[in-house]
Amino acid sequence: MAFFVNVIVVKTYPLEIDNYNYLFYFMYLRHINVKKCGKNHHYWALVESYRTEKGVRQRIVGYVGDITRKQAKELFQSAERCDSYQTDFLSPEELPDKVEVAPKKIRTERQREFGGVWLGNKLFNKLGLDEFFKQQKCENWLTIFKILTISRFYHPSSELYIAEHLYEHSAMEDLFGIPAAKVYDNRLYRGLDHLLVHKKALERHLKERLGTLFDIKYDLFLYDVTSTYFEGEYAGSEICQRGYSRDSRGDCKQICIGLVVTREGLPLGYEIFSGNTHDSTTVEHIVETMEKSYGSAQRIWVMDRGMVSEKNIEMFNESGRRYIIGTPKSSLKAFEKYLLDKDWREVHEGVEVKLCPSPDNAKEVFILCKSRDRAAKEKSMHDRFIKRIEDGIEKMKQTCEREAGKNITGKIERRIGRLLQQNSRGASFFTITTKYDPQKAMTVIEVKKDDGESHWKRTTEGYYLLRSNITDWEAEQLWEAYIHLTDAEDAFKINKSDLHLRPIWHKKDDRIKAHVFVCFIAFVLWKTFGMMCKNAGLGDEPRRVFNELKRICMIDVVLMTSDGKELKIRTVPRPEKPLQTLLYHLKLNLPERLTKRGL
Repeated sequence: MAFFVNVIVVKTYPLEIDNYNYLFYFMYLRHINVKKCGKNHHYWALVESYRTEKGVRQRIVGYVGDITRKQAKELFQSAERCDSYQTDFLSPEELPDKVEVAPKKIRTERQREFGGVWLGNKLFNKLGLDEFFKQQKCENWLTIFKILTISRFYHPSSELYIAEHLYEHSAMEDLFGIPAAKVYDNRLYRGLDHLLVHKKALERHLKERLGTLFDIKYDLFLYDVTSTYFEGEYAGSEICQRGYSRDSRGDCKQICIGLVVTREGLPLGYEIFSGNTHDSTTVEHIVETMEKSYGSAQRIWVMDRGMVSEKNIEMFNESGRRYIIGTPKSSLKAFEKYLLDKDWREVHEGVEVKLCPSPDNAKEVFILCKSRDRAAKEKSMHDRFIKRIEDGIEKMKQTCEREAGKNITGKIERRIGRLLQQNSRGASFFTITTKYDPQKAMTVIEVKKDDGESHWKRTTEGYYLLRSNITDWEAEQLWEAYIHLTDAEDAFKINKSDLHLRPIWHKKDDRIKAHVFVCFIAFVLWKTFGMMCKNAGLGDEPRRVFNELKRICMIDVVLMTSDGKELKIRTVPRPEKPLQTLLYHLKLNLPERLTKRGL
């Protein structure tokens, strides 16, 4: 029977199962006795213990052989020396001027991720967040705040993953000075609890700081709403509710997040709403919240068609606020006579616009727009849904033929209803009737299809309508202001794809809100880096530059002196010339080595 003796723990990298679930494991030596041919054989095996959804499991990795307990202890000490947090590295001031070394015994050890952490720390300081949190008198939690934010910025993951793997195997341990053993999940969770109370003050600080760094004009407020979902029931949460899911996860509860950004895409603030909140009901709250921080003079609110309601339009007009808002597709019917006019003005390649008077409000104008690319996209979508309906009807006809002699009209009608519901964008192109034909002794499906150019959906492919109470602007100016709304949409894409805003695993409302807040701060770091790349002439796609910087690592160089002592120098390898060029344009100076005082 196998039994455990003095266990040797060898820390290893985790196995990544998917984007959000990780299995962590460790290895140890197991003393095994085997009786063979009447004799007892003793040896050691290296066993791996790993965590699964069904519990902890073990498997043998390899056989070490018959070694003594002394040899096992030496193996343990060797593993710890190679992987533990090293505090005995030397700073430049402590290095001797001259020393004799043994070239054959020079080695490197402990390679860690450096570039992403270092960049995140630089951006954190550039935004003045160190000084901000010190002014808020939370120096004790400042380092934990930095760990949470920078981890979300450069390697989005759960607090458990940060504590058990990411922190120790990156430069955070050396930059922030907290040993890995003292960074654990509950400490990070408590950091979330202390961080959330600074939301309003931090938004005001970022407004001033970003305005100073990038000369931002706060004349255009772009507002949009998205949702992010949860895995689980979340019965005790008030804000987790079922509603319209932008992530196609109607089976999960969710929250809604309203985000306001500038015309440059820099975030100004956000609010969290229950998952069953309609977009239009969030407008008044957001407008009042933002105006408390930024004032209401000379602001133009730009919103998508989901925000349109008569109550909101009335609120804007009565208070003298200016707006440019998209309208539902159904509103095009009132402007049908303008669709075929020739007085269109091209504002962008493949995009034309024209001003139309409001049919019932002299204080408003409507901007009719048509896009060649949008027309191709909508045509493709309609064709796809039409094809699905046709294929579905054909299968139902085959079912009717197979079940000839039976009246299955009710069954077929229900299937047709589901088919049209699932393909609602193509449903209006068909008129479908079913009846039982006694002569044929079977259910018959009759289909009339109308997808010609005279059909209203075909006629309006590529057209959309905007409305505004700014009557002294040209159609081009109004369209260009509205098109900046894509910056808010890009912000949500970055949060969901690059910063892993979804799904959320926290179960307490305050922790949920704190998770979103950490993603918001990390998004500010991301956009700051994007603005730096743009100003440096490196384009509008910071991901490629960021991925290059993430390749930078940190390595310990160990020198063995002639008198048997070890000198450890913590160094950052010199990057290749292309990366040096990127750093030069970004005005970032990469350190050659890390000192005990950090960077």
